[in-house]
Formats: sequence, structure tokens, C-alpha cells
Amino acid sequence: MFFPRALSLVFSLLIVASSPISHADDAVPESKSLAPARAAAVDAAVRAEMERQQLVGVAVGVIEDGQIVYLQGYGLADAENRTPATAETVFNWASNSKPLAAVLAMQLVEQGRLDLDADVRKYVPEFPDKSVKITCRHLLTHQSGILHYANGTLIPTKRKYGNSKPWADPVLALDRFNQSPLLFAPGERNSYSSYAYILLSAVIQRAAKTPFTELVEAKVAKPLGLRSFQRDTKDIKPEWTTGYERKGGKVAPSPDEANDWKHGAGAYKSNVRDFARWAQALMNRELVSEATEKIIWEPQKLSDGSPSKYGLGFVVEAGKRLKVSHNGQQSETTTRMVIFPREKHGVVVMCNCDFAKIGKLSAAVYAALGKTEE
Repeated sequence: MFFPRALSLVFSLLIVASSPISHADDAVPESKSLAPARAAAVDAAVRAEMERQQLVGVAVGVIEDGQIVYLQGYGLADAENRTPATAETVFNWASNSKPLAAVLAMQLVEQGRLDLDADVRKYVPEFPDKSVKITCRHLLTHQSGILHYANGTLIPTKRKYGNSKPWADPVLALDRFNQSPLLFAPGERNSYSSYAYILLSAVIQRAAKTPFTELVEAKVAKPLGLRSFQRDTKDIKPEWTTGYERKGGKVAPSPDEANDWKHGAGAYKSNVRDFARWAQALMNRELVSEATEKIIWEPQKLSDGSPSKYGLGFVVEAGKRLKVSHNGQQSETTTRMVIFPREKHGVVVMCNCDFAKIGKLSAAVYAALGKTEE
């Protein structure tokens, strides 16, 4: 356990000790690397922000001209054992798994196997009738009215299962919340919901007639060569970061939690190399067509015509500078992906502290690069 006064000294030592990883080790071609001065500026900016926030471990990826140009770890993956955070350290994606589910859904739309505006019960009749139509579009845009953890009355389905890991199937994972009343009529407003994305995962699985986990592997991980990409299970591995939380001014390890039951809401993890590769693939339109991309990154209106900040699975700021982003936060981690598809640049950030102000880290990296997120 760390205490505030000692913590400052510990972080100073850790951040200095985390020397830049060589480009050769990171397999980033020299012709596609940041100039040394710019890399040093990024390092200095991240270390300063880590000091301000008292963060334990961070990893950063930079994309320019559609190419990954920098990957770097800072601080510690495991403070107790003084294991440094590197580009190979595996962090939880948390809610950055949601864009993954969105892309899978839109691939099925392209194939004519999923209707965005069909009732979700067409695909998953096991989901209780709420007396209103909930569509896949509602799920994707956080307009479904389904609660998010503790912002409503949570009513699970209680029953016995025939195996020890029933929630490995997203259809059965619905039991954790499926009897809960809706917060509002679908389409009425935006209200962020991870449970909605578990339902979306079940819809995707049924529409594809393939287990959700297999779809993720076959349609995203394998085509993009994501070697570290995996589910967040109880089987802790050496390359996984330890998570940290702050309580009463103290920073200490978080309780280990398996998040694989969340599926497309928050079940996945990887190192920053693969997280950056995912962002690069989105930017370079490697997973969906141009027409589909346009649909995904179009801010979706509410039923009364009011604008919203959500596209299909992403936070979208349209205009002269199309900005696409998503954050993730859960016990053990905070993550951010921000890309500017038209300008072909982006930044990804991963941290093993659930209290990190992740937007300040990505903004610091952009400022160090002489750019702005705004």
C-alpha cells in the first residue's frame, strides 16, 4: 500500500526509471517513427502528467499519417514487484470494448444479417418484453433506456445453471440485469449503458450464428494480427498489469476482477501495441466499407430530432475536424482512444489506475506533438 508522501518519491523514481523503449524492440520501422525531439517531448509530457495525478503505470501509442509511429510504457505495471510498464504490458480495455462490438454489428449489417432498426427480441427472444421496441440502433447509441450498473433498479434473473461459467454466453449474461425496468422510453434520451452492450453482444451472436468470442477472434483479432488481445478472465498472466485504486488519499492494488462476462461491453484487454493497431485499423477503414464508416461516425439523433454526441458505438464530434473517440474505465484500468480519421492521426492511452483522468493524458500527448484534441 502506498501513502501520499512516500508515493511522490516512489513515482519520481519510477517515472525516471522507465526509460524509452527502443523502436527496434517495438517493431516500429525507423522510417515511421517520431523524431527524437518529439518523442522526448511526449515522454516529458506523460511523465509530468503522471506526477500530477500520482499514476502508477501508463502506456501510450501515437499514430501519424495512418501509421503507428510511437509506443511507450511509463512507470510500473506492478509497483509491489517493481515491474516496469512497457509496450508489452497488457491492460484492460474496459469500455473500449464497445467500439469492437459496434464494428462486429456493422459487419453483419453489411452482410444483410442484422437489421439496425429491428426489435432486439427478433434475435434474442429470451430478453424480456419491456412493452416497447428496443432496437440495435438504440443499443449502439445508448438510447435503449437499459440501466447502467447502479443508476436504476437492478433486478437479475435467479436460476441454477448446468455449468460453472454460464455467463461465458452473452445470452445467459443477460440474467444479471434482464428483469430491470427501463429508465425511459427508447430513443427519448442518451444514458450510457454497459448492460445494453451485453445485450448487443447476444444479438450479434444470434445474428451471426457464431459465438461472440469466436467472432471477435475471426473478424478483428486475427485479421489485424492482435497477438496480445485476449479476454479478461480470472487466469492472471505475468504480462498483465496490476490495477490500482485510490481510497482516502492512499493508492493501493485493486481487487482482481474477471470482466469476461461483459463481452462487448468491457471484456477485452491487450498491450498498447495492439490497442494502437485497432485504432489504426479504424482510421484506415480496414474493417468496414466507406459507406458503413459514414453511418458509424454520424451522430445519431434522438426520437424528437435532438442531436446527440454518439455515433454507432463511438463518441463523435463532426464538423471540419471529424473527431472519433471512446474512453474506458473500470476497476484496475482507464483507457482512451482518440482519432482524427480525415487527418490520419490519433493517440491511445492505457493506465492501470481506475482514478486516472485519462483525457488529460491524451491531451498532454497531443500538446507535446504540437497539436490539439480540440
